[in-house]
Amino acid sequence: MSNPTQHDPTETPSETPPSARLDEINQQLAEAYPDLSPQLKLAAGYVLEHPMDIAFQSIRKSAAAAAVTPSTLVRLAKRLNFDSYELFREVFQSAVQAGPVELSGRASKLRNLASHTDDQVFLDVGDAAFDNIGRLFTADNQSRVRDAAKMILGARKVAVVGFRDTFACAYHFAYVGRIAMPEIHLIRGLEGGLLTELDRFDENDVVVAFGFEPYCGETVRALEVTRANGVKAIVVTDTMRSPLVPGAQITFNVANATPHFFPSILSAITLIEAILAECVAFGPDNLVDNVSQFEQRMRHMGAYVDVD
Repeated sequence: MSNPTQHDPTETPSETPPSARLDEINQQLAEAYPDLSPQLKLAAGYVLEHPMDIAFQSIRKSAAAAAVTPSTLVRLAKRLNFDSYELFREVFQSAVQAGPVELSGRASKLRNLASHTDDQVFLDVGDAAFDNIGRLFTADNQSRVRDAAKMILGARKVAVVGFRDTFACAYHFAYVGRIAMPEIHLIRGLEGGLLTELDRFDENDVVVAFGFEPYCGETVRALEVTRANGVKAIVVTDTMRSPLVPGAQITFNVANATPHFFPSILSAITLIEAILAECVAFGPDNLVDNVSQFEQRMRHMGAYVDVD
């Protein structure tokens, strides 16, 4: 685990976007959380789940809401190398004031890039893609991938959830994963059937959920329902302040930066491939048999066209 005091979040505030500085704090809190005292865990949990309140409430009100003392919040700020709680809170205020992701703003930026040079959009998309993938392959994520594979292999059934822009992620996970593991189920939520689809999952099962900002209400609702039923959650999202994070057993915080007007799903798709590969590599032998049998069935039905 990295030392949360090695990086000073208060350095060069003008050069770091407010949202990025807040993400750094959330990541440090997530990494430090297992080693915190019970009181600091309460404080850290409240900070992760209520960034808006931290930004604008007094320290006494935030402490009361977190069921800790004001001095505990001060200690948490100092643990993250802030000289005072006020400097810590300023990061939240700046991030909140910066506002949520606006898709229309991204679309306008895309047009502005195109006006500078014929090649700039193509090159910027490529730079963002390489950077996103590079951030995925870390030692921490390698450990999480192994843990996620173990959780999936140990489940009776696996529900996969992702709507709107992340439906492609959910579909890819379910389609490819089901070839080896038939008890993976894509949740579609069509015609108001979300609750009915989720009702058959319980404490023996796992839900894999995908969601990036702007977060989809159906995904949040699906996690609330499965959590109430005791289903263990693996969440793939873009920040630790995502509303999908609370209650998840494993969270992947993947980079999705792009000059495109919608968040990139490249890292999420690559992560899916890593998790499913881990499942087949370390799962029982029948997973390989399932893949072979699937291919034979597809060829028998003429689903594939051979090239001479």
